[in-house]
Amino acid sequence: MHPLPPRSYPMARHDAGWCLRANRWGEWRAVRRFFAVVSRLGDGVFWYVLMGALLLVDGIDGLAASAHMAATGVTALLLYKALKRWTRRPRPFASDTRIQAWVAPLDEFSFPSGHTLHAVSFSLVALSHYPALAWLLIPFSACVAASRVVLGLHYPSDVLAATGIGVALASLSVWLVPGVRLLGG
Repeated sequence: MHPLPPRSYPMARHDAGWCLRANRWGEWRAVRRFFAVVSRLGDGVFWYVLMGALLLVDGIDGLAASAHMAATGVTALLLYKALKRWTRRPRPFASDTRIQAWVAPLDEFSFPSGHTLHAVSFSLVALSHYPALAWLLIPFSACVAASRVVLGLHYPSDVLAATGIGVALASLSVWLVPGVRLLGG
C-alpha cells in the first residue's frame, strides 16, 4: 500500500488547496525573492556559516556543537532521501498545473521536505547548546518551512511531517549526547 493518499482523498485535496493558496504569494516579486533567498540559505549556507561562527566564537565548545549538528544533519540527509525514494510523492507543481515552481527543485520528489527537516533538527540541536540563539533560529526555520510551500516545491503535509521528523531526530540526538538538553528539559 502506498503511504500517501491519492489526490481524491479529502485530506489530499485540502493539502493541495493550501499549497495553491500559499503558492500564489509567490506572484509578488518581493515575496518570491525573499523566500527564494531563504530557501537558498536553507540549502546549507546558513547552517555552515552558523557552525563556523560557533567554532570561531566559542572554540572547543563551538566545535562540539557544530560536530553534533553535522552528525544530526548527516542522519537527516540519509533519512529524508530514503523516505523520498520510498514515498515517491510528486512535487505540487508536477501534480497541479496551477501551482508554479518559483525556483528549481533539488530533486524529483516532495515528501518529506528535506529543507524543513534540516532546519528543525539543526535548530533544535544548536539551541540545546546555545539557547540564546532562539531569536535567530526559530524565525529562520519557520521561514524555511514556509518557503517550501510558497515556492511550490512542497505540500503543507510535507513540511508538517518533516517538522515532526526533525523534532524526533533532534530529540534523539540530544538525548544521545551527554551534557546537552532540549529547551525546557
